[in-house]
Amino acid sequence: METTHSIDLVWWIGVVELPVVTALFVLIWRIRREVIDAVEGLRRRADAADQALAADLAAFKLEVAKQYASNEATREVERRLTAHLLRIEQKIDGQPLLRRNGH
Repeated sequence: METTHSIDLVWWIGVVELPVVTALFVLIWRIRREVIDAVEGLRRRADAADQALAADLAAFKLEVAKQYASNEATREVERRLTAHLLRIEQKIDGQPLLRRNGH
């Protein structure tokens, strides 16, 4: 009877458990490979999106720099406004002051 149990145990291990363990090992190996491939694909897409975002940001900065008023243009507008205000001030200074009661 002792030999029957050991033969049954060896038979069970050889016929049932060994193929099941091998199948589980193969399944785990495939799942691991798929996960690694998926993560690598996500990394590639994230890198591409990052590069596209950096390019878009650089283009936006360039557009802002093109449309932004230069220092020289700002100084020119300031000079013109100052000259115009000085002319207004001279005209006001040349007129007599009006009385508060309207006469």
